[in-house]
Amino acid sequence: MKAFVTGWAGYIGVHLVDLLKQAGHTVTGCDLGLFRGCEFESFVRPDVELQKDIRAISRSDLQGHDCVMHLAALSNDPMGEIDPSLTYSVNREGSIRLARVAKESGVPRFLFAGSCSVYGKGKDMDLDENAGFNPLSAYARSKIDTETEVRKLAGDGFSPVFLRNSTAYGFSPMLRLDLVVNDLLACAVARGDIRIKSDGKPWRPLIHCRDIARAFVAMAEAPPDSVHNVAVNVGANDENYQVKDVAARVQRLIPGAQVVFTGEIGSDPRDYRVKFDLLNKVLPGFRLSYNLDTGMEELLAKLREHKFGTKDYEGDAYVRLRTLKKRLGELSG
Repeated sequence: MKAFVTGWAGYIGVHLVDLLKQAGHTVTGCDLGLFRGCEFESFVRPDVELQKDIRAISRSDLQGHDCVMHLAALSNDPMGEIDPSLTYSVNREGSIRLARVAKESGVPRFLFAGSCSVYGKGKDMDLDENAGFNPLSAYARSKIDTETEVRKLAGDGFSPVFLRNSTAYGFSPMLRLDLVVNDLLACAVARGDIRIKSDGKPWRPLIHCRDIARAFVAMAEAPPDSVHNVAVNVGANDENYQVKDVAARVQRLIPGAQVVFTGEIGSDPRDYRVKFDLLNKVLPGFRLSYNLDTGMEELLAKLREHKFGTKDYEGDAYVRLRTLKKRLGELSG
């Protein structure tokens, strides 16, 4: 298989490139390079590297590929709210255009990185793929709109799949700390306390970033009819946690760290617990390789190996929002 991976140099993308090449596939990686210089460790590179805005990808860039794996996006709620119009331009218009260009170029498969954040404040718990959307951010709305429009392109040899990923966590060579698990653990290592900005009650489905990459590979290799134009929650039923549960696990790993409720955002409106039964049906052999405990243990070992400290925690490199603001400032200046 010849795969075209957007956002390849990101938190999940570097895992995806590694797994694809391990499986013997050829990889073209496309990335704008916004987070160049934010590496935590070295990583495997694609066979072909293309530095390009996804909104400018052409037919000639995509011709000859068997699958587009579309990860690139302004990647979380705070980043998306810096400039909602930019979020819609990149995440929605850019993604829909990319799917159209892929179809026009004869690429048979299009895998889209969606998000369980589309459920927002869940009206019910244990939400499956038929649950109503309740988006609370430009980021989540962009994912819904893209899924809606790209679904219409299915057919005539073009098969999209929509992976509604759980909240990512865990170690990546392109480390991110602006994720709830990683933030709580890194805070405990660097500062000696576990700072919860909400009341700790919201539910989140969690998944290791490498398992998201594994799901993309499995979807690309699955029989086309089994996943054609399907939206699938990606995670596991026993990997739904309340934020306070995550904090308790951090405290077990770092017993001296005290839990502190800062009250910065009070009651977090994003609150959803998700079901993953459909994933087990469309990919019957797929299981997560990490649970929260093993993923946190690995990340803790990596932080200690790199002598992670306060300067790292408070710096820009591993927090996408800080780096993005800095880069946007450089561009405008």
